[in-house]
Amino acid sequence: MQTLIENVNIVNPFEDVKTHQNVLIEDNLIKEISSSKINAKDNVNVIDGEDNYLLSGFIDCHTHIFAKGFHKEENMANPLGLHFYNAVPHSLQTINAGVTSIRDCGSADLSFKLAQERKLFKAPKIHLSITPLVMTGGHFDLLLPSGFDMEIMYPGFPKGRCDGIEEVLKKTREVKRAGADFIKVMCSGGVLTTNTSPEFAQFNKKELKTIVKEASANDMKVSAHCHSLKGMNNCIDAGFSSIEHGTFIDRKTAQRMVEKEVSLVPTLLVHQFLYEHGFPAWDNYALEKTEKLKEIVKVHKENISVAYDEGVNILMGTDSGVIPHGHNLEELIHLTDIGMSPEEAIASGTVNAAKYLGCDDLGLVKENYVADLILVNSNPLDDVSVLSVNDNILHVLQDGDVLK
Repeated sequence: MQTLIENVNIVNPFEDVKTHQNVLIEDNLIKEISSSKINAKDNVNVIDGEDNYLLSGFIDCHTHIFAKGFHKEENMANPLGLHFYNAVPHSLQTINAGVTSIRDCGSADLSFKLAQERKLFKAPKIHLSITPLVMTGGHFDLLLPSGFDMEIMYPGFPKGRCDGIEEVLKKTREVKRAGADFIKVMCSGGVLTTNTSPEFAQFNKKELKTIVKEASANDMKVSAHCHSLKGMNNCIDAGFSSIEHGTFIDRKTAQRMVEKEVSLVPTLLVHQFLYEHGFPAWDNYALEKTEKLKEIVKVHKENISVAYDEGVNILMGTDSGVIPHGHNLEELIHLTDIGMSPEEAIASGTVNAAKYLGCDDLGLVKENYVADLILVNSNPLDDVSVLSVNDNILHVLQDGDVLK
């Protein structure tokens, strides 16, 4: 199967825009790129690029594709099946936003990965963490004061709660057994969980080092949900590969991350979105969450800007699922707000994200790269905000298939 995209301008970060190009896709790979006419098969599918801009499809490095706000009350009332069916519209919203791959940081399971591979519905490719490891009483420990445990459970999906070296070792193995591509650990308090606070570290160093050692033995990276400064330094000491959120990061910690090659996924969009749009009226903890957000929103961008200045490898992630899906590329605007150029922001969600995930043939519009591509109606290097409007994304291709 061949697809020919004619008359497009190719945008790769840190390269000159290549104008008036033709791109031949065969099966799932970009076979040829040329400014001259390309010879193709008689039955080739031709797309007129109309002098628009062709980029790699984006990789959202922090999503929750099954989630719809993490409202525990809804989990209690709804049939379990809705937890899975939600992934269908969420996936379409994500694809339509120009995101062709995601790194799911908790809630999606192996069934989604298999469904995407079998093309059962339009969905981004996925790197799975299955469920985050959480200490008793920590962020995402969903056992309420009432005694009801609101953590979603079913066969093949392990509970994340664990304490002590033996338990975290076993839980890491359980999560790997369930199909995880990487391990996610809740290493500080959070905004959405009651009775915890973002500035407090969670798990001790021995527990964290045990998780990393076991994951590394299986060639798996370990990622930390972490707002806390102490928590971040614990994770750096333990050998984590990435910090998610990083709200209270300082210059010294940023320098340590550069030295140890630890990446940062700041998810700037989620806090601003929640602060502006609030929580459902029936959420009994809405006021507590909003109070936490006041401090988070105030310091987050300022601190991430420090991390950027120090040269930390920053990757694009949105925490979609906590907020509605389909707003993914709005994150690029926030990344430019902390000092990134448009091409640096684009790279954080394309080529740099692909490198972090170990995908050497993804993230650029180049020959012999995977044909995960988006066609945009104007040059995002002039104004990266054009990518935040889904209507500006004219076509989305994944493995050479036209999904939008």
